[in-house]
Amino acid sequence: MYFEIEKQAIDALNKALDQYDEDIDRNFRLEFPPDPKLGDLASTIAFALTKKLKTAPNLVAEDLVSKIEVPDIFEKVQNFGPYVNFFIDYSKFSKLLLEKVDDSYGKLDKVDEKIILEHTSANPNGPLHIGHVRNSIFGDSLARLLKLAGREVETQYYVNDMGRQIAIIVYGITEMGLKIEDQEGEKIDEKIGKLYFLANKEVDENEAANTKVSELIQKYEKGEDEELNKTFEHVVESCVSGIKDTLHRMNIHHDDFVWEGTFIRNGEVSDLVNYFEKEGFVSHEDVDYIDLKFYNIEKEFVLRRSNGTSLYSTRDLAYHRYKATLGDVVLDILGSDHKLSSKQMKVIFEEILKEKAPEVIFYEFITLPEGSMSTRKGKFVSVDDLVDEAILRATKEIKSRNPDLTDAEIAPMAEKIGIGAIRFFIAKLSPEKHLTFKWDEALSFERGCASIQYAHARACKLLNKSGKDISSLEIDENWVPNETEQDLVRLIAKFPQVVEDCANKKRVHNITQYCQDLAGSFNKFYKSEQVIGSDVEDTRLILVDKSKTTIKNALNILGVPAPEKM
Repeated sequence: MYFEIEKQAIDALNKALDQYDEDIDRNFRLEFPPDPKLGDLASTIAFALTKKLKTAPNLVAEDLVSKIEVPDIFEKVQNFGPYVNFFIDYSKFSKLLLEKVDDSYGKLDKVDEKIILEHTSANPNGPLHIGHVRNSIFGDSLARLLKLAGREVETQYYVNDMGRQIAIIVYGITEMGLKIEDQEGEKIDEKIGKLYFLANKEVDENEAANTKVSELIQKYEKGEDEELNKTFEHVVESCVSGIKDTLHRMNIHHDDFVWEGTFIRNGEVSDLVNYFEKEGFVSHEDVDYIDLKFYNIEKEFVLRRSNGTSLYSTRDLAYHRYKATLGDVVLDILGSDHKLSSKQMKVIFEEILKEKAPEVIFYEFITLPEGSMSTRKGKFVSVDDLVDEAILRATKEIKSRNPDLTDAEIAPMAEKIGIGAIRFFIAKLSPEKHLTFKWDEALSFERGCASIQYAHARACKLLNKSGKDISSLEIDENWVPNETEQDLVRLIAKFPQVVEDCANKKRVHNITQYCQDLAGSFNKFYKSEQVIGSDVEDTRLILVDKSKTTIKNALNILGVPAPEKM
């Protein structure tokens, strides 16, 4: 709705601007004033006009307001200093808005753009740990946001099946006699992580074992030993299956899992290296590499080891060229420790291949406060451990608040609250900022995600209590929203605009702030206004229902469940 009334406001402004004999840029948008008392939409166009008229901005704004024909949907237009502010007539607007809110509310018109978004892509040598989870949560939430904003999005997980870590696991199986099923752990990825730890220790201490691992990499890259190929593939497939289980538990899904070995097998890595050779970019010493000093990058880009095997970086180039054939934008979510390799890739794509480089969003790492959580692994906190801990803490909190609930009733609530707490807390900070995960904040029923989920559950309870079929109700034509209702309507109306702004910036943290603002406004309405039994009961029930829908749709961007009971 804000898009529609913004257009009316801009049209009215343009008609007023036509009365000036000055040429100014008409490609402008309106803003939300910081205080509703200053109006609902504001324009800074007076600043552009004042440069032409050489008059004080506040006087230009005042004169501009006098020339505006106020559209019916607005109560008035007024200037506050240099700003031109539009005030919505909520007696008209509220009814129009609530009639438009449905299950798809917030979904924007289709954009002719396909994005290939890669995120997570952790090595399949053990379970996902807390170092990976920010990548996964941000990547999945961003994909949800972009889809809602009309983009076509395909999410990919790049599976490193040819790396040294996998070869070390295979060494443990083929040379040390270790078996995956004999290792400690409840899940297959955890067992593989244990096996990797044992084999890696042997390789670190034994030069002959180290040499053997290099031989295994060579053999697997050639692909001629079928039994060896099966062993590599079994390790990777098994670990990835465990990783998928963890991701699904977190409401995270990928459209495709692309193995890096594909680009060795289909010859695309060789084709790339041959191209670089042919064009004279390759230097030969102990290894084959591209010297990037001419592009102000000190570290060379290594293409092949001395034994002729390829590197992850070369295979990654081939993978990114493949992704570019699938869509219009290639977008990577990477840790800040990948900045150098991304800079190298950008230069190679743009300066050598003369192709469009991938876009990259970097994130800083996430840590737990010292002593905030024990782990039986000792080395790191797995995502499964993190989820288990969140659910355990949520269970204790629910029991303390609702001692009459049974364990069977608490379990599904605790899972939704625990997973929601992790996803919401991690999403709420811009990825460029370092994040320390704090349990008390994440699981707060007053300030955290649980408070937003509780607002949704409250709405569901109130609607159920009414006993009415909400879809059959109609808004009272004489309803004039009071200040509390106006605040709630105003926030519901902002949702599509928030979706568009966040999608354009490719960031999700402002969605979390919107969720908090909307839930806070609904809770204020819930506490201060009688719904059932009021003179405008049906209208307020509709407002409750539309609030519930908007909260759910906003939380869905973040992959956070919206429980009906809490």
